Amino acid sequence: MSGLRIIMDDIAALTSQSSHGWLNLGIGNPAPLPEVTTFWQRHVRQALDADFEGLSCSYGPSRGLPVLLDAVVEYFNRRLGWSIDTSNVLVGPGSQMLCFIAGALYTGQSVAGERSLVLPALPDYTGYEASSLHKSLVGIPSDVVYTGAHRFRYELDRSAVEQTKGVGVFLVSNPSNPTGRSLTQAELDAIVKVAGGQNALTIVDNAYGEPFPGIAVTHTPPPQDESVLNCFSFSKAGLPGERLGIAIGPGEVIKDMVAFLGNTVLHAPRLAQYAVAQALKSGDELGELVAETIQPFYTARWNLATGLFREHFPPHTRWFLHEGTRGMFSWLHIDELWFDDLRLYALMKEQHTFVVPGSYFFAGSTSPLTVEHGRRCVRISLSAKEADLRQGIARLAIALKVMAS
Repeated sequence: MSGLRIIMDDIAALTSQSSHGWLNLGIGNPAPLPEVTTFWQRHVRQALDADFEGLSCSYGPSRGLPVLLDAVVEYFNRRLGWSIDTSNVLVGPGSQMLCFIAGALYTGQSVAGERSLVLPALPDYTGYEASSLHKSLVGIPSDVVYTGAHRFRYELDRSAVEQTKGVGVFLVSNPSNPTGRSLTQAELDAIVKVAGGQNALTIVDNAYGEPFPGIAVTHTPPPQDESVLNCFSFSKAGLPGERLGIAIGPGEVIKDMVAFLGNTVLHAPRLAQYAVAQALKSGDELGELVAETIQPFYTARWNLATGLFREHFPPHTRWFLHEGTRGMFSWLHIDELWFDDLRLYALMKEQHTFVVPGSYFFAGSTSPLTVEHGRRCVRISLSAKEADLRQGIARLAIALKVMAS
């Protein structure tokens, strides 16, 4: 029962009784921006008109729709200067599923012994807790660096990463869910180097980064290496309900993943694949949507939330916001003995508001200091309606005052 499932089950159960008055600052659903919705409506209509019978009324290849595979190759080679071909590409039902497939394939028992799924940059996405079929999860806490009044950041504990043995897969989101943190080039290089030295795989989940949706700032482009699998998602670019993701990596890894996908869910939804192919082939239209609509929205939301924290939070409270300039989430560290993330979660539910407890993002680590730090963190989603965000942060301030009293 992962932290992700606990939250989703709670939301489903409580809002089914009465959705009236509930504010959801917990989920990672992107904001339904009109320009983004119109963009995808147009491309889905093109798919419907082009060949509905062929796309939705018949099965297809597990690797992906050929027109989309070709579009992915052309798009990434042009945008990132890569030299991939279709043997390096797999289309799957969401990037989270693609991460799970790789985790299932390359962790657990092997001829070299037990190989672990390692999360090298905690805190990281709570859904990764279940990204392996094996109980060999290791989480490496990041170093905490305070950078000014109400600001802090995490830095990779390179020494701990370098000392980790028995790695099957390193899995990291970049930029990070929940913090919006982008690894530096040196940090990313360190992870890839350790993986290469152990014949392990590094999975970089680019669901919030470049080249789409660009919600959070990315300091490092997706790395291309013989031991790296890059996963990309169209969910945060406006199609979360269609469950469509792309894996790009070494041909042998992709071949294994195609076999896994074919033996389980067969293939990703084909109508959505065609729509995405047309979007990628439409010149730089998707890039313009990211730069002119998605990024300005999340920059404005980040600034709004930051101002509301300063306005509403109790004076003298030691609260710290993870550094950034835009993102889908605000990650807060409340450095007070009286603060507990699960108690906050309960108090917020009493006010009909969902947030996500910070301890859920530290899977795989049992360090007492890490457990204590996680209990003093909380994630706030910024994609809700502006009125809900304003009211939700005001309710959060009320809960902090109750806890401090």
